[in-house]
Amino acid sequence: MDPRNLGIGIIFLIENTVGILGNVSFLSYYLVIYFKKHMVKPLDLILMHLITVNLLIILSKGMGNTMTAFGLKHFFSDWSYQLFIYVLRVFRSVSVATFCLLSVFQASLISPRNSCWKNSRAKCPKDIGIYIFLSWVLYIMVNVLFPLYMSIKLRMKNITKEIDFECYTDAGHDKITVSLYIAFSVFPELIYSVLITWSSSSMIVVLYRHKQRVQHIRSPCAFHSNSTESTATKNIFVQVITFLAFYTLSTISHCCSALLSGQNWWLMKITIIISLSFPTLSPFVLMSKSAPFSRLY
Repeated sequence: MDPRNLGIGIIFLIENTVGILGNVSFLSYYLVIYFKKHMVKPLDLILMHLITVNLLIILSKGMGNTMTAFGLKHFFSDWSYQLFIYVLRVFRSVSVATFCLLSVFQASLISPRNSCWKNSRAKCPKDIGIYIFLSWVLYIMVNVLFPLYMSIKLRMKNITKEIDFECYTDAGHDKITVSLYIAFSVFPELIYSVLITWSSSSMIVVLYRHKQRVQHIRSPCAFHSNSTESTATKNIFVQVITFLAFYTLSTISHCCSALLSGQNWWLMKITIIISLSFPTLSPFVLMSKSAPFSRLY
């Protein structure tokens, strides 16, 4: 076996193992709570959905590339190849949309009663399931443009061949496909990133102002409140930085790999590692974040 494939395979295996264990543990925790109480809070529903989507990304993209790195070749026909990258696009888009929903929902919960969120705060918990359902419907419909275009293109050229698992990129190798990818994937993710940054910044401002107002109170309760706010602020900052860093690097590397037509082996492998980093680390970031926010709510 090629030493570089062995090294990359070990990295994939470690990343996938950590990601699967972390996501399954976090999801199991909420499932146990659900079966005990027979109800789930809106925030818990968002977290469960986010973890489930991230787990699907690891199982589909991560495990497939791990097997390929260790020499277990997978070959796709034209239609199965397009179906595979279509599913990956849907998972990625829904993951970003759910993370944005999580950030905006948290901002609405801890916002002051006289803020712009006061009208939507009462309705938002009831509509979480609808938002999640609509995000799936939207991205299933939007991302179907990619396999349709590629199928028409291949049919016009009368191309029928098997495609190696290692050769795929999420953005494709065609200029029109790259343009579609930027319009329907990169641009919406940019909008989501702006919303996440704005909502997280507003949460930090609200927590800071509240901490300033209660500083003059000298009691154990005030000390506990202040420590909780400080912890929540740090966790918000870590969450936003983690998301923006990995998804920005992932988008850039996907675009570069597509423009180079997948000819750079190292770039392709680094792109896969980066794209799997946030689904792998997100349960650990969210675990550290959930406790202080529960106390604040």
